[in-house]
Amino acid sequence: MGSGRVFLRLGAVSGALAVTAGAYGAHGQRICEKEEYLKELYKTANKYHFLHSLALLAMPHCRKPLLAGSLMTSGMLMFCGSFYYQALTAEKLHVQIAPAGGFLLILGWAAMAL
Repeated sequence: MGSGRVFLRLGAVSGALAVTAGAYGAHGQRICEKEEYLKELYKTANKYHFLHSLALLAMPHCRKPLLAGSLMTSGMLMFCGSFYYQALTAEKLHVQIAPAGGFLLILGWAAMAL
């Protein structure tokens, strides 16, 4: 299986997880009003998770799928993962990881243009 096909499957699984996380955020997560920020943080993580899952589906069509897909996958894990973690635990332990993850997402998009 080529590197592009790996990211096609990874994008499909990630998309399914994004929909699952979105459903949990909409129906299962109970946050009191004073924690509205955490709810918005969760929504942001879920939006970026879903959008970049769709982008992973395009990796087989770019010239450097391993580079672009690796950058985007790492960025998703760092950016969305740190936001999900903070939204679910209210701990700011991993909040510094989000900017690095966002930068990797940008690099992933740029690598798709190579």
